[in-house]
Amino acid sequence: MADVRYDRREQYQQIMAGLLPGENVLAVYDAVGVGTGFIGLTDRRVILQDKSFMGKKLAITSIPYGKVTAVSLVSDKSFAGNFFSTGKIAIHVGAHTYEIEVRGVEKTQHIHNVILHYAAR
Repeated sequence: MADVRYDRREQYQQIMAGLLPGENVLAVYDAVGVGTGFIGLTDRRVILQDKSFMGKKLAITSIPYGKVTAVSLVSDKSFAGNFFSTGKIAIHVGAHTYEIEVRGVEKTQHIHNVILHYAAR
């Protein structure tokens, strides 16, 4: 796809290598903070890479959009300020919440909107 957004080519290539037949990558964004990895968005699922998994192992978690119960923008600021300034997204899957922080307001909004679009189908 010509309009795929990504921060690091090697992360994009890792997502590409694990695609299901007919699946398309929409974006791959580098994560910041504890347990940094990345978040990948395809037209079928969210893919999270977490480097802080137990025992210093690497976990890649796939979340089909149909399993997402909610997606949240997380901010340390009040609603009166710039709500999107922290760049954190929380993805709720049943009783579990995955939280990831990315650089930039635009990326945070894009992640939120893509997940909401596919989860609301």
